[in-house]
Amino acid sequence: MDDISRVKNLIIAMRVIGIFFIFAIYPLMAWIWPSGWGWTPRQPEYERIIAGAFATLGVFLVIGSKYPLKYINLIWFTIWLNLVYATIMLLMVAVDRSGEKNLFGNIPVQYLIAGILWYLLPKNARKLKKIIYGVR
Repeated sequence: MDDISRVKNLIIAMRVIGIFFIFAIYPLMAWIWPSGWGWTPRQPEYERIIAGAFATLGVFLVIGSKYPLKYINLIWFTIWLNLVYATIMLLMVAVDRSGEKNLFGNIPVQYLIAGILWYLLPKNARKLKKIIYGVR
């Protein structure tokens, strides 16, 4: 896939992921699939904080999707946030098996989101950014 195609698909991915973060994280944790997206024992206050943080990130992803190359740092932050979050959850499940349904819920989704964004980042993002926006 060439860099122009990557950017076009990145725009779509940022919007879809952003909307997912805004509208789906909390319902998944609270009502739809709490065992796969929440904690055992339940910690609703903490889950609302996490959902709020992801919703905020989702808003910025949707905003940034208009000019994704100007928001490379936001995209890298989202990639690393999801990698770290999923890895911490994976380690928590390794220590405490009560959360093992997360192995089929939020853990693979977080890794998938990080992988999609990483794959869609243009390989020559700095060069493209300079050409398109006239910046370094």
